[in-house]
Amino acid sequence: MTMRRTALAAVTALTLTAAWAGTHTAAAAPPKTAEAAKTAEAAKTVKAVKAAGECAVLAPGASAVAEKAVAAACEQIGVWYTWGGGHGPRPGPTYGQVDPSDPDSAHDPERLGFDCSGLVRYAYHRAAGGDPLSGNAHHQFHSPHVQQRFTAAQGTGPLLPGDLLAWGSGGSIHHIALYLGAGKMVEARESGTRITVSDVRLGGDYAGAVRIAPPAAAPGTFSTWGTDVWTHREPSTASPRVHKFPGPTTVRIECQKHAEPVTAEGYTNDAWSYLPEYGAWITNIYIKGPAWLDGVRTCP
Repeated sequence: MTMRRTALAAVTALTLTAAWAGTHTAAAAPPKTAEAAKTAEAAKTVKAVKAAGECAVLAPGASAVAEKAVAAACEQIGVWYTWGGGHGPRPGPTYGQVDPSDPDSAHDPERLGFDCSGLVRYAYHRAAGGDPLSGNAHHQFHSPHVQQRFTAAQGTGPLLPGDLLAWGSGGSIHHIALYLGAGKMVEARESGTRITVSDVRLGGDYAGAVRIAPPAAAPGTFSTWGTDVWTHREPSTASPRVHKFPGPTTVRIECQKHAEPVTAEGYTNDAWSYLPEYGAWITNIYIKGPAWLDGVRTCP
């Protein structure tokens, strides 16, 4: 009996000592520094964004390039949306700009990230190499690398992971995202938010989707050069403007013809090229290559 009581007392004393030691250790732990707290908060934010939905290829059938594009975009989950982000000389995150029409963009110049088309550009750069989808959302939707188009009325039924969903009206596209499958997409949506997985929004001004096939340059594919270059409805600078290329953009040229002579950037040329995806003309001065493009037929 004495041995049992002695053993019980020893165990009790050991338990109390361990409990006191644990309480003492917890109380003695130094408080988190401000930097550690900031890091923990950032990690918590990214974890919450990821928890909103799985970012991955969620359906079979996509090309290897499209699946790689999805993977590249998903790696950016939790990164800031920033207006104009991702449109530097090379694809990748950049600091943004203030959008005069959006008060939420006030901090975008301090945030490294992507806007919607910047994310798409980066994803397909990582997947295919080069820079096949430079330009804004409108240019990407009308890219010469588009292999197939789907109307808004078709919904998500025929879509595969890596397809680009677009929103806009009046012929102008203002937002673009990558389809994951299963009715989900990854997008850089708007200032004040981070890149995330969302349900596909088929209402409102949803304009349809396109499938990209960028590995090989399509016949008649060229690149523009210069900044803020306008296309025109007819091969004349006096005709109405159609679209503006903010920087070098890959375009497909259907044919070319001699028309109004244009002098710009120290050159004079009367050759104009027709861009079928835009339904517009551009002076050959702003097309990389000779004044009269090799291998391009003459328009009737």
